[in-house]
Amino acid sequence: MPALLTLLTLLTAAPAQALKVMVVDAELQSTLGYGETSGGRLNLQLVGNYNGPVVLLFAQTDAEKKAGLFPGLQARYDGTLRGGVLSLNEGSANRASALSFPGSANPVTLDKFLKGFKLTLGVNTPAVTLPGLKTQENGNNSNQKK
Repeated sequence: MPALLTLLTLLTAAPAQALKVMVVDAELQSTLGYGETSGGRLNLQLVGNYNGPVVLLFAQTDAEKKAGLFPGLQARYDGTLRGGVLSLNEGSANRASALSFPGSANPVTLDKFLKGFKLTLGVNTPAVTLPGLKTQENGNNSNQKK
């Protein structure tokens, strides 16, 4: 829990004028990605060797909140990172008051979710991986040779 408070404090205390997002594992222990908006684009960097549940933490500036630039955007969403594609769990995405995805039985990709806020998504997955990072799907070290 202290890690979550520290992350939220760092995200909200930054003076930059951009929507920021941090992607962490479900236990809130490993940072798996970070991004911020520039113009109408969210530029996101993700680790390449993780598949499993994630938490997306969004931080708006006070100016963005006051201007209502991202109505209905929550600070936290649960999702999944698989093969470099981020998806928000259906229930998590549907809680956003400004957005709904009627009849959607599948998770909503982050790209589709952001379109509701008039943002496009740019993802960069560097070749660098986090050694020893465990995936939630198999519980094994994803860097182990089989």
